[in-house]
Amino acid sequence: MPELRVVGQSPFRKRVTVFVGHFGSGKTEISLNFALNAAGQGAKVSLVDLDVVKPYFRSRAARAILEHAGIELIAPTGEHHHADLPILVPAIRDSFRDTSRRVILDCGGDDTGARALGAISDVVPEEDSERLLVLNFRRPFTQNAGEAEQMIRGIEAVGRMKITGLISNTHLMRETTPEIVMEGYDMARETADRVGVPLVAVTVDEGTAATLDGTSFDPPVMVLRRIVHPPFEQSPRTGTDGPLFVLN
Repeated sequence: MPELRVVGQSPFRKRVTVFVGHFGSGKTEISLNFALNAAGQGAKVSLVDLDVVKPYFRSRAARAILEHAGIELIAPTGEHHHADLPILVPAIRDSFRDTSRRVILDCGGDDTGARALGAISDVVPEEDSERLLVLNFRRPFTQNAGEAEQMIRGIEAVGRMKITGLISNTHLMRETTPEIVMEGYDMARETADRVGVPLVAVTVDEGTAATLDGTSFDPPVMVLRRIVHPPFEQSPRTGTDGPLFVLN
């Protein structure tokens, strides 16, 4: 069971936490770490998969680790995400109705993901939820604060849900340096100022955290254990087939 180390006060205080972000932002890693950590502390946890582009949580390996941790997975089982979504809404409503349960939503930040979010926007409790955008400024479409602001406005319009905070998660996987983290942090702060929401956390993996000794940030720093790995980090074999992500 991974331990999510938080330097400072935990930024996640609401019962429902929505993580939104483009492919490669790191939101799945954050969602998984947070869900496993909450379950490890004895919380009842439901993880809702609304990511259309990267159906990682629908893999057998992911289901196994979540089941072992006692986490309820609410996710489409078929190939057509939008066709399955209406079937999932009652289960999502039930998870929100159980006030003793922590609910975590993993949602894509592209137009398709925002539409999936919009389909359940009426059941997300506004006062008891936080909607957090995960930013990686080393990914296409969010390489500066202006592009990030444009993405936020689009998600809010299509998803019918206001973003309440940002998470700075700029990285280049194993090539991440302290300079890359700080560059992303500065742009995340600028984005937060532009859209008028707080920067609630900076997230780094364990290896990167060791290189940031003595570096100070205004928001809490969350140290993640990398659980999700792309296949090219597991084997020298290359190709287009196989899973998008594998377990560590």
